[in-house]
Amino acid sequence: MEIRIFLNFSVFLWKFKTLKKTLVIFAHPYFEYSTANLELIKMYDGVENLEFKDLYEEYPDFHIATFRERKRIRTFERLIFHFPLIWFGLPPLLKLWIDEVFDMKWISDEDHPLTNKDAAIIVTVGGKEEYYQKDGVYGTTIPELMKQLTLSLKVNNIEVKEFFALYNADDLKENELKEISQTIKTKLKIR
Repeated sequence: MEIRIFLNFSVFLWKFKTLKKTLVIFAHPYFEYSTANLELIKMYDGVENLEFKDLYEEYPDFHIATFRERKRIRTFERLIFHFPLIWFGLPPLLKLWIDEVFDMKWISDEDHPLTNKDAAIIVTVGGKEEYYQKDGVYGTTIPELMKQLTLSLKVNNIEVKEFFALYNADDLKENELKEISQTIKTKLKIR
């Protein structure tokens, strides 16, 4: 079982009195074939203050309701981005969602609607962790491949508090996935 958790030093100070109002932004174009993600999303079932949004289910035609989404994300304190690595990057619909929903005008606003929100990233990877090292097959790491997402969050004043990369996701057994889900739930204080 391979799971890698990337932590910022500030994570150790991240304590919740109550669960933050959370939006899970899930994007998997081939979800029905992903045994790993089929099991992992169960961790969101029945969680108070948490809304699960499957982008590919909600926007199969890729026509995002931009203004509705902008209004929606304002009401959440935390965003969880949950997706598979696809061709060394984000799923296309997640990239489009970010392009459409994150408004560049917000960056210069004094009353930026995303300020003081935090985020977590959960990315499933089909390959082995050793492939995603500077000296590995691909010559890069998952955090480097996710720079586009983390930078988009940073310029919108959203701090990434947790980063989970699940390697060999296609080969993980059900009991391993349940253990990983429990680890993620504990780190994110999801009850």
